[in-house]
Amino acid sequence: MAFKVGGGLLQGLLGNMSEVSVESLTQEYKGYLMDGESIQTGFKLIRDALVITDRRILSFDKQGTTGQKMRVDSIYLSSIYHVTAETAGFGLDDSELTISYITTPYMKSHSVGYASKKFEFPKKYNIQGLYKMLQELAYDNYTRLNG
Repeated sequence: MAFKVGGGLLQGLLGNMSEVSVESLTQEYKGYLMDGESIQTGFKLIRDALVITDRRILSFDKQGTTGQKMRVDSIYLSSIYHVTAETAGFGLDDSELTISYITTPYMKSHSVGYASKKFEFPKKYNIQGLYKMLQELAYDNYTRLNG
């Protein structure tokens, strides 16, 4: 599944998320935060949301016509070991970040599970800062897990 991220109403209509204030996200999603966890940044697309906290990346996928049913998924920041970025090209291309992470609860087990999730950003959204932050995190995790 890919999550689209970035600016304004037009982008929302085109399927891209808009950045939302931390205060607004905290008001709406505080019930999903762990004790002591705080939101760093986040994005919304009409009903769906992507929230980055100091511990996790949360995705909220509201389903059905009323949006009453919602799927919440978490990627623990400590499990991210690889990040790739693809910048937008000419035309309608979007930028993409793909995060690879460990899904096994015990990360040093003999049978480790892995997954990847792609996040799509509109052409005008500069992904460099987010890529750098996630890449530094991935490097630290990779070094910790293999050190």
